[in-house]
Amino acid sequence: MPDVSTNATMTQRLDRIDLLRAVAMLWMTAYHFCFDLNFFRLIREDFYRDPFWTWQRTAIVSLFLFTAGLSQAVAVHQGQTWARFWRRWLQVAGAAVLVTAGSLLVFPNSFIYFGVLHGIALMLIVVRLTAGWGAWLWLLSGLAIGLKFAAPALIQAVPALEVLNTPWLNWLGLISRKPETEDYVPLLPWLGVMWWGMAAGRWAVRERPHWLGSVAPARGGHKMLVFLGRWSLSYYLLHQPVLMALIWLGMQLA
Repeated sequence: MPDVSTNATMTQRLDRIDLLRAVAMLWMTAYHFCFDLNFFRLIREDFYRDPFWTWQRTAIVSLFLFTAGLSQAVAVHQGQTWARFWRRWLQVAGAAVLVTAGSLLVFPNSFIYFGVLHGIALMLIVVRLTAGWGAWLWLLSGLAIGLKFAAPALIQAVPALEVLNTPWLNWLGLISRKPETEDYVPLLPWLGVMWWGMAAGRWAVRERPHWLGSVAPARGGHKMLVFLGRWSLSYYLLHQPVLMALIWLGMQLA
């Protein structure tokens, strides 16, 4: 779950946004470590149905997407060009392809075809295009989230809408049953969370810019967390292979 911010022509990253992202990264790492222990059958947990784990996943993804919205708000405020946006977007989209390829090897029957990076790549475009919609973003956020909960009833009422459950369209999120995949972050409801981040960020840069942090160099432990937040795409791609390799190695040495 990466840093999907895109900087302005002059790099002006705000440390509190990176700190918030770093918190999400560390939480995600702890979650995935437990997931991997379960994968190697060292513990027994139900990561797909137990609310203790499913709600954690929801919170982690929400934190990442909200932070991504904040970052986009700052980038737009700083006058980021579309050329720079697309350069960063290509990194995210390329990383999504790598995640799909890697998951095919580990989870061939439930590989990731529209996970968090795939969702972020699509949402970044939508959020960037709607950055100037002002207060409407708050309303659209609620609508995007509400549609996710209305979808099952709509599909039941109109059988023709069952097509929304197919792999060709379930990336929209208007589904009545969850697809079998290890990570699933569809457009709805998650676009609503990123829109909230954009709306909150647009307000903050106008009214409370100090809430978003400083561009001054960080120090000490603060510096380490900011560094993690700024390199989170690389960290995201590497942390799971490293965790799984370390656990496997530990099992061989035990």
